[in-house]
Amino acid sequence: MSEWAMNGGVAVPQDVTVTDQLTATSTAQAPDERPDRNDERPDVSVVELERELGLFLRRAHSASAGMARGVHPDLEPAAYELLAIIAGSPSTVRASDLAAHIGVGRGTMSRQLSRLLSLGLIQRRPDPGDFRGQLLSLTDEGRARLDAARASRRTYLVGALAGWTSDDVLRVAHDLGRLNAALASAREGATAVAAARV
Repeated sequence: MSEWAMNGGVAVPQDVTVTDQLTATSTAQAPDERPDRNDERPDVSVVELERELGLFLRRAHSASAGMARGVHPDLEPAAYELLAIIAGSPSTVRASDLAAHIGVGRGTMSRQLSRLLSLGLIQRRPDPGDFRGQLLSLTDEGRARLDAARASRRTYLVGALAGWTSDDVLRVAHDLGRLNAALASAREGATAVAAARV
């Protein structure tokens, strides 16, 4: 397996050894021999997913920092995520909707948006439907910089996955979509339970 390092603002792999591999006995278990999900012992498949997801998230964080620097040297990874979400909206996005989607407070959102504004990457205008609200969109400069960073990332991914078939890539994309949906649903359920207890 490989760790990611930054090279010219693009994440590239470096060889590393993963020391937390599952034991041969655990990986050799047949699916029907795995412990029940209600058992106190964790399911081997969940342990493996947790390990791989942890490594993936560390690499993604490193890549996100590189992507942010690729857009602008002073852009933080969290602000890059906001920029990408604004870019993905059909026209404009409300600052309040953005805060709810990301799951951060208004103060944090305000600071990050102020940074994007000061760098000239986004623009805002009053929301005609809500006198307190703001509608956000990318500037031409912001879109050009984001498009260039994304093109660089896609070029890297094409090279990294050169040995994969299109079906392989689509399968992983589909499974990541299922994982994201399941995690979002679990988070919403936990939030609803917590709110009911108040």
